[in-house]
Amino acid sequence: MTDRKVRVRFAPSPTGALHIGGVRTALYNYLFARQHGGDFVFRIEDTDSNRFVPGAEEYIIESFRWLGLTFDEGVGLDGEYGPYRQSERRHIYKKYVDELLENGKAYIAFDTPEELEAKRNEITNFQYDASTRQMMRNSLTMSKEECEKRIADGEQYVVRFKVEPGIDVHVHDLIRGEVVIKSDIIDDKVLYKSADELPTYHLANIVDDHLMLISHVIRGEEWLPSAPLHVLLYEAFGWQDTMPQFAHLPLLLKPEGKGKLSKRDGDRLGFPVFPLEWKDPKTGEVSSGFRESGYFPEAVINFLALLGWNPGTEQELFTLEELVNAFDITKCSKSGARFDYQKGIWFNHEYILHKSNEEIAKLFASVVANNGVDETLERITLVVSMMKDRVNFVHELWPLCSFFFLPPLEYDEKTVKKRWKENSAQVMTELAGVLESLDDFSIEHQEQVVMAWVEEKGYKLGDVMNAFRLVLVGIGKGPGMFDISAFLGKEETLRRIRRAVEVLK
Repeated sequence: MTDRKVRVRFAPSPTGALHIGGVRTALYNYLFARQHGGDFVFRIEDTDSNRFVPGAEEYIIESFRWLGLTFDEGVGLDGEYGPYRQSERRHIYKKYVDELLENGKAYIAFDTPEELEAKRNEITNFQYDASTRQMMRNSLTMSKEECEKRIADGEQYVVRFKVEPGIDVHVHDLIRGEVVIKSDIIDDKVLYKSADELPTYHLANIVDDHLMLISHVIRGEEWLPSAPLHVLLYEAFGWQDTMPQFAHLPLLLKPEGKGKLSKRDGDRLGFPVFPLEWKDPKTGEVSSGFRESGYFPEAVINFLALLGWNPGTEQELFTLEELVNAFDITKCSKSGARFDYQKGIWFNHEYILHKSNEEIAKLFASVVANNGVDETLERITLVVSMMKDRVNFVHELWPLCSFFFLPPLEYDEKTVKKRWKENSAQVMTELAGVLESLDDFSIEHQEQVVMAWVEEKGYKLGDVMNAFRLVLVGIGKGPGMFDISAFLGKEETLRRIRRAVEVLK
């Protein structure tokens, strides 16, 4: 680490929902910045106007608000290096395009899409580079006068970076070490398009990182092939001293099979790949989100942090502060990280266990109310204390716990066949009499009296308790029987027993 202040950025394109891989990239940038007392910058890279999707930028901002990852400057925030939307910076980039042209580091090309396609069909593995640029329509093969006339006539053009062949390009990567690429395999990338007077990602990215004093570029592995070009651009501008350090993160891989994680994997296996639910404005298709699926933001953060990074200890549960303290970018894996969505579910279960009963009850209260039940938070908290260890998500509590709030209207056929004996109606009627005589309906007193009665009558305890559970719950599930009956109270317990006896006979 140099003495230079750490400044990192997360710079998504507003082209749709934010993929969970992008969230992990943002998280690692956040952890790195916080650990080194640096700045975390939020920039929107919207130079590709054809791919802009309405609502995407707002979606990205809301995603980070939910996740609890805060930026220090950027879109929607103050900052001395703004504006932070690239579309609002177009007046800045042209100066740098002209500088490259004047210094012979770039050139103007007039080739149409049809001409480029024809050349691709003509030459196998065609790329626009030192070996092919002389056969194309550009300022290297045309006179200055002809180029100026074409531009004056309104002919559309692009500006391409002139990559010199035979150079070893060195990329120092914090995760992958020294990466050396031959410049011969790098094509003359388009840096600027006259059609919309906007730079491409490659130029805008470099200029913005330089002007915003970005010290480290932490991004996905898919951007590694563009790193040598970016190094060459820094050198072309003479900015070697301010070139950021690179760190290219491992890909998130499919839960099964080969390849990187995609939305189709989530659709097929039933898990989200976006932080929030996303409705495509063009197709109307709705994609599930971690928030709407019932995940806690802390669980998502914890899960993502360990996908591609290992703290080197047995610890799995981390607060955000603990992650900041433990994170080491150099310990990120070079190979892809398999997206084990079952582990994500496990994390959410662990966070349910670690949260207080009161906190879970406040979340569950709305579910209870939506099912037409008017119940106090105190009693809902009591139910949560008995049942939360059985669920992975808060919304799973209702199907497991509804019997606490609503009497069974029918009785599970399989349970009846297995648990309701010939004498069950008689035994339950007797049990109702025993319970009715109690003044103290506490768990302890019920258990003491009922157990003594079962022993005195010579009944099989299992048969009595299974029938008791069936009449109160409607099926063979739930916590301890006296926990249930004490919660229901004497009146409701007797009502349920007598109705079941009448229905089941």
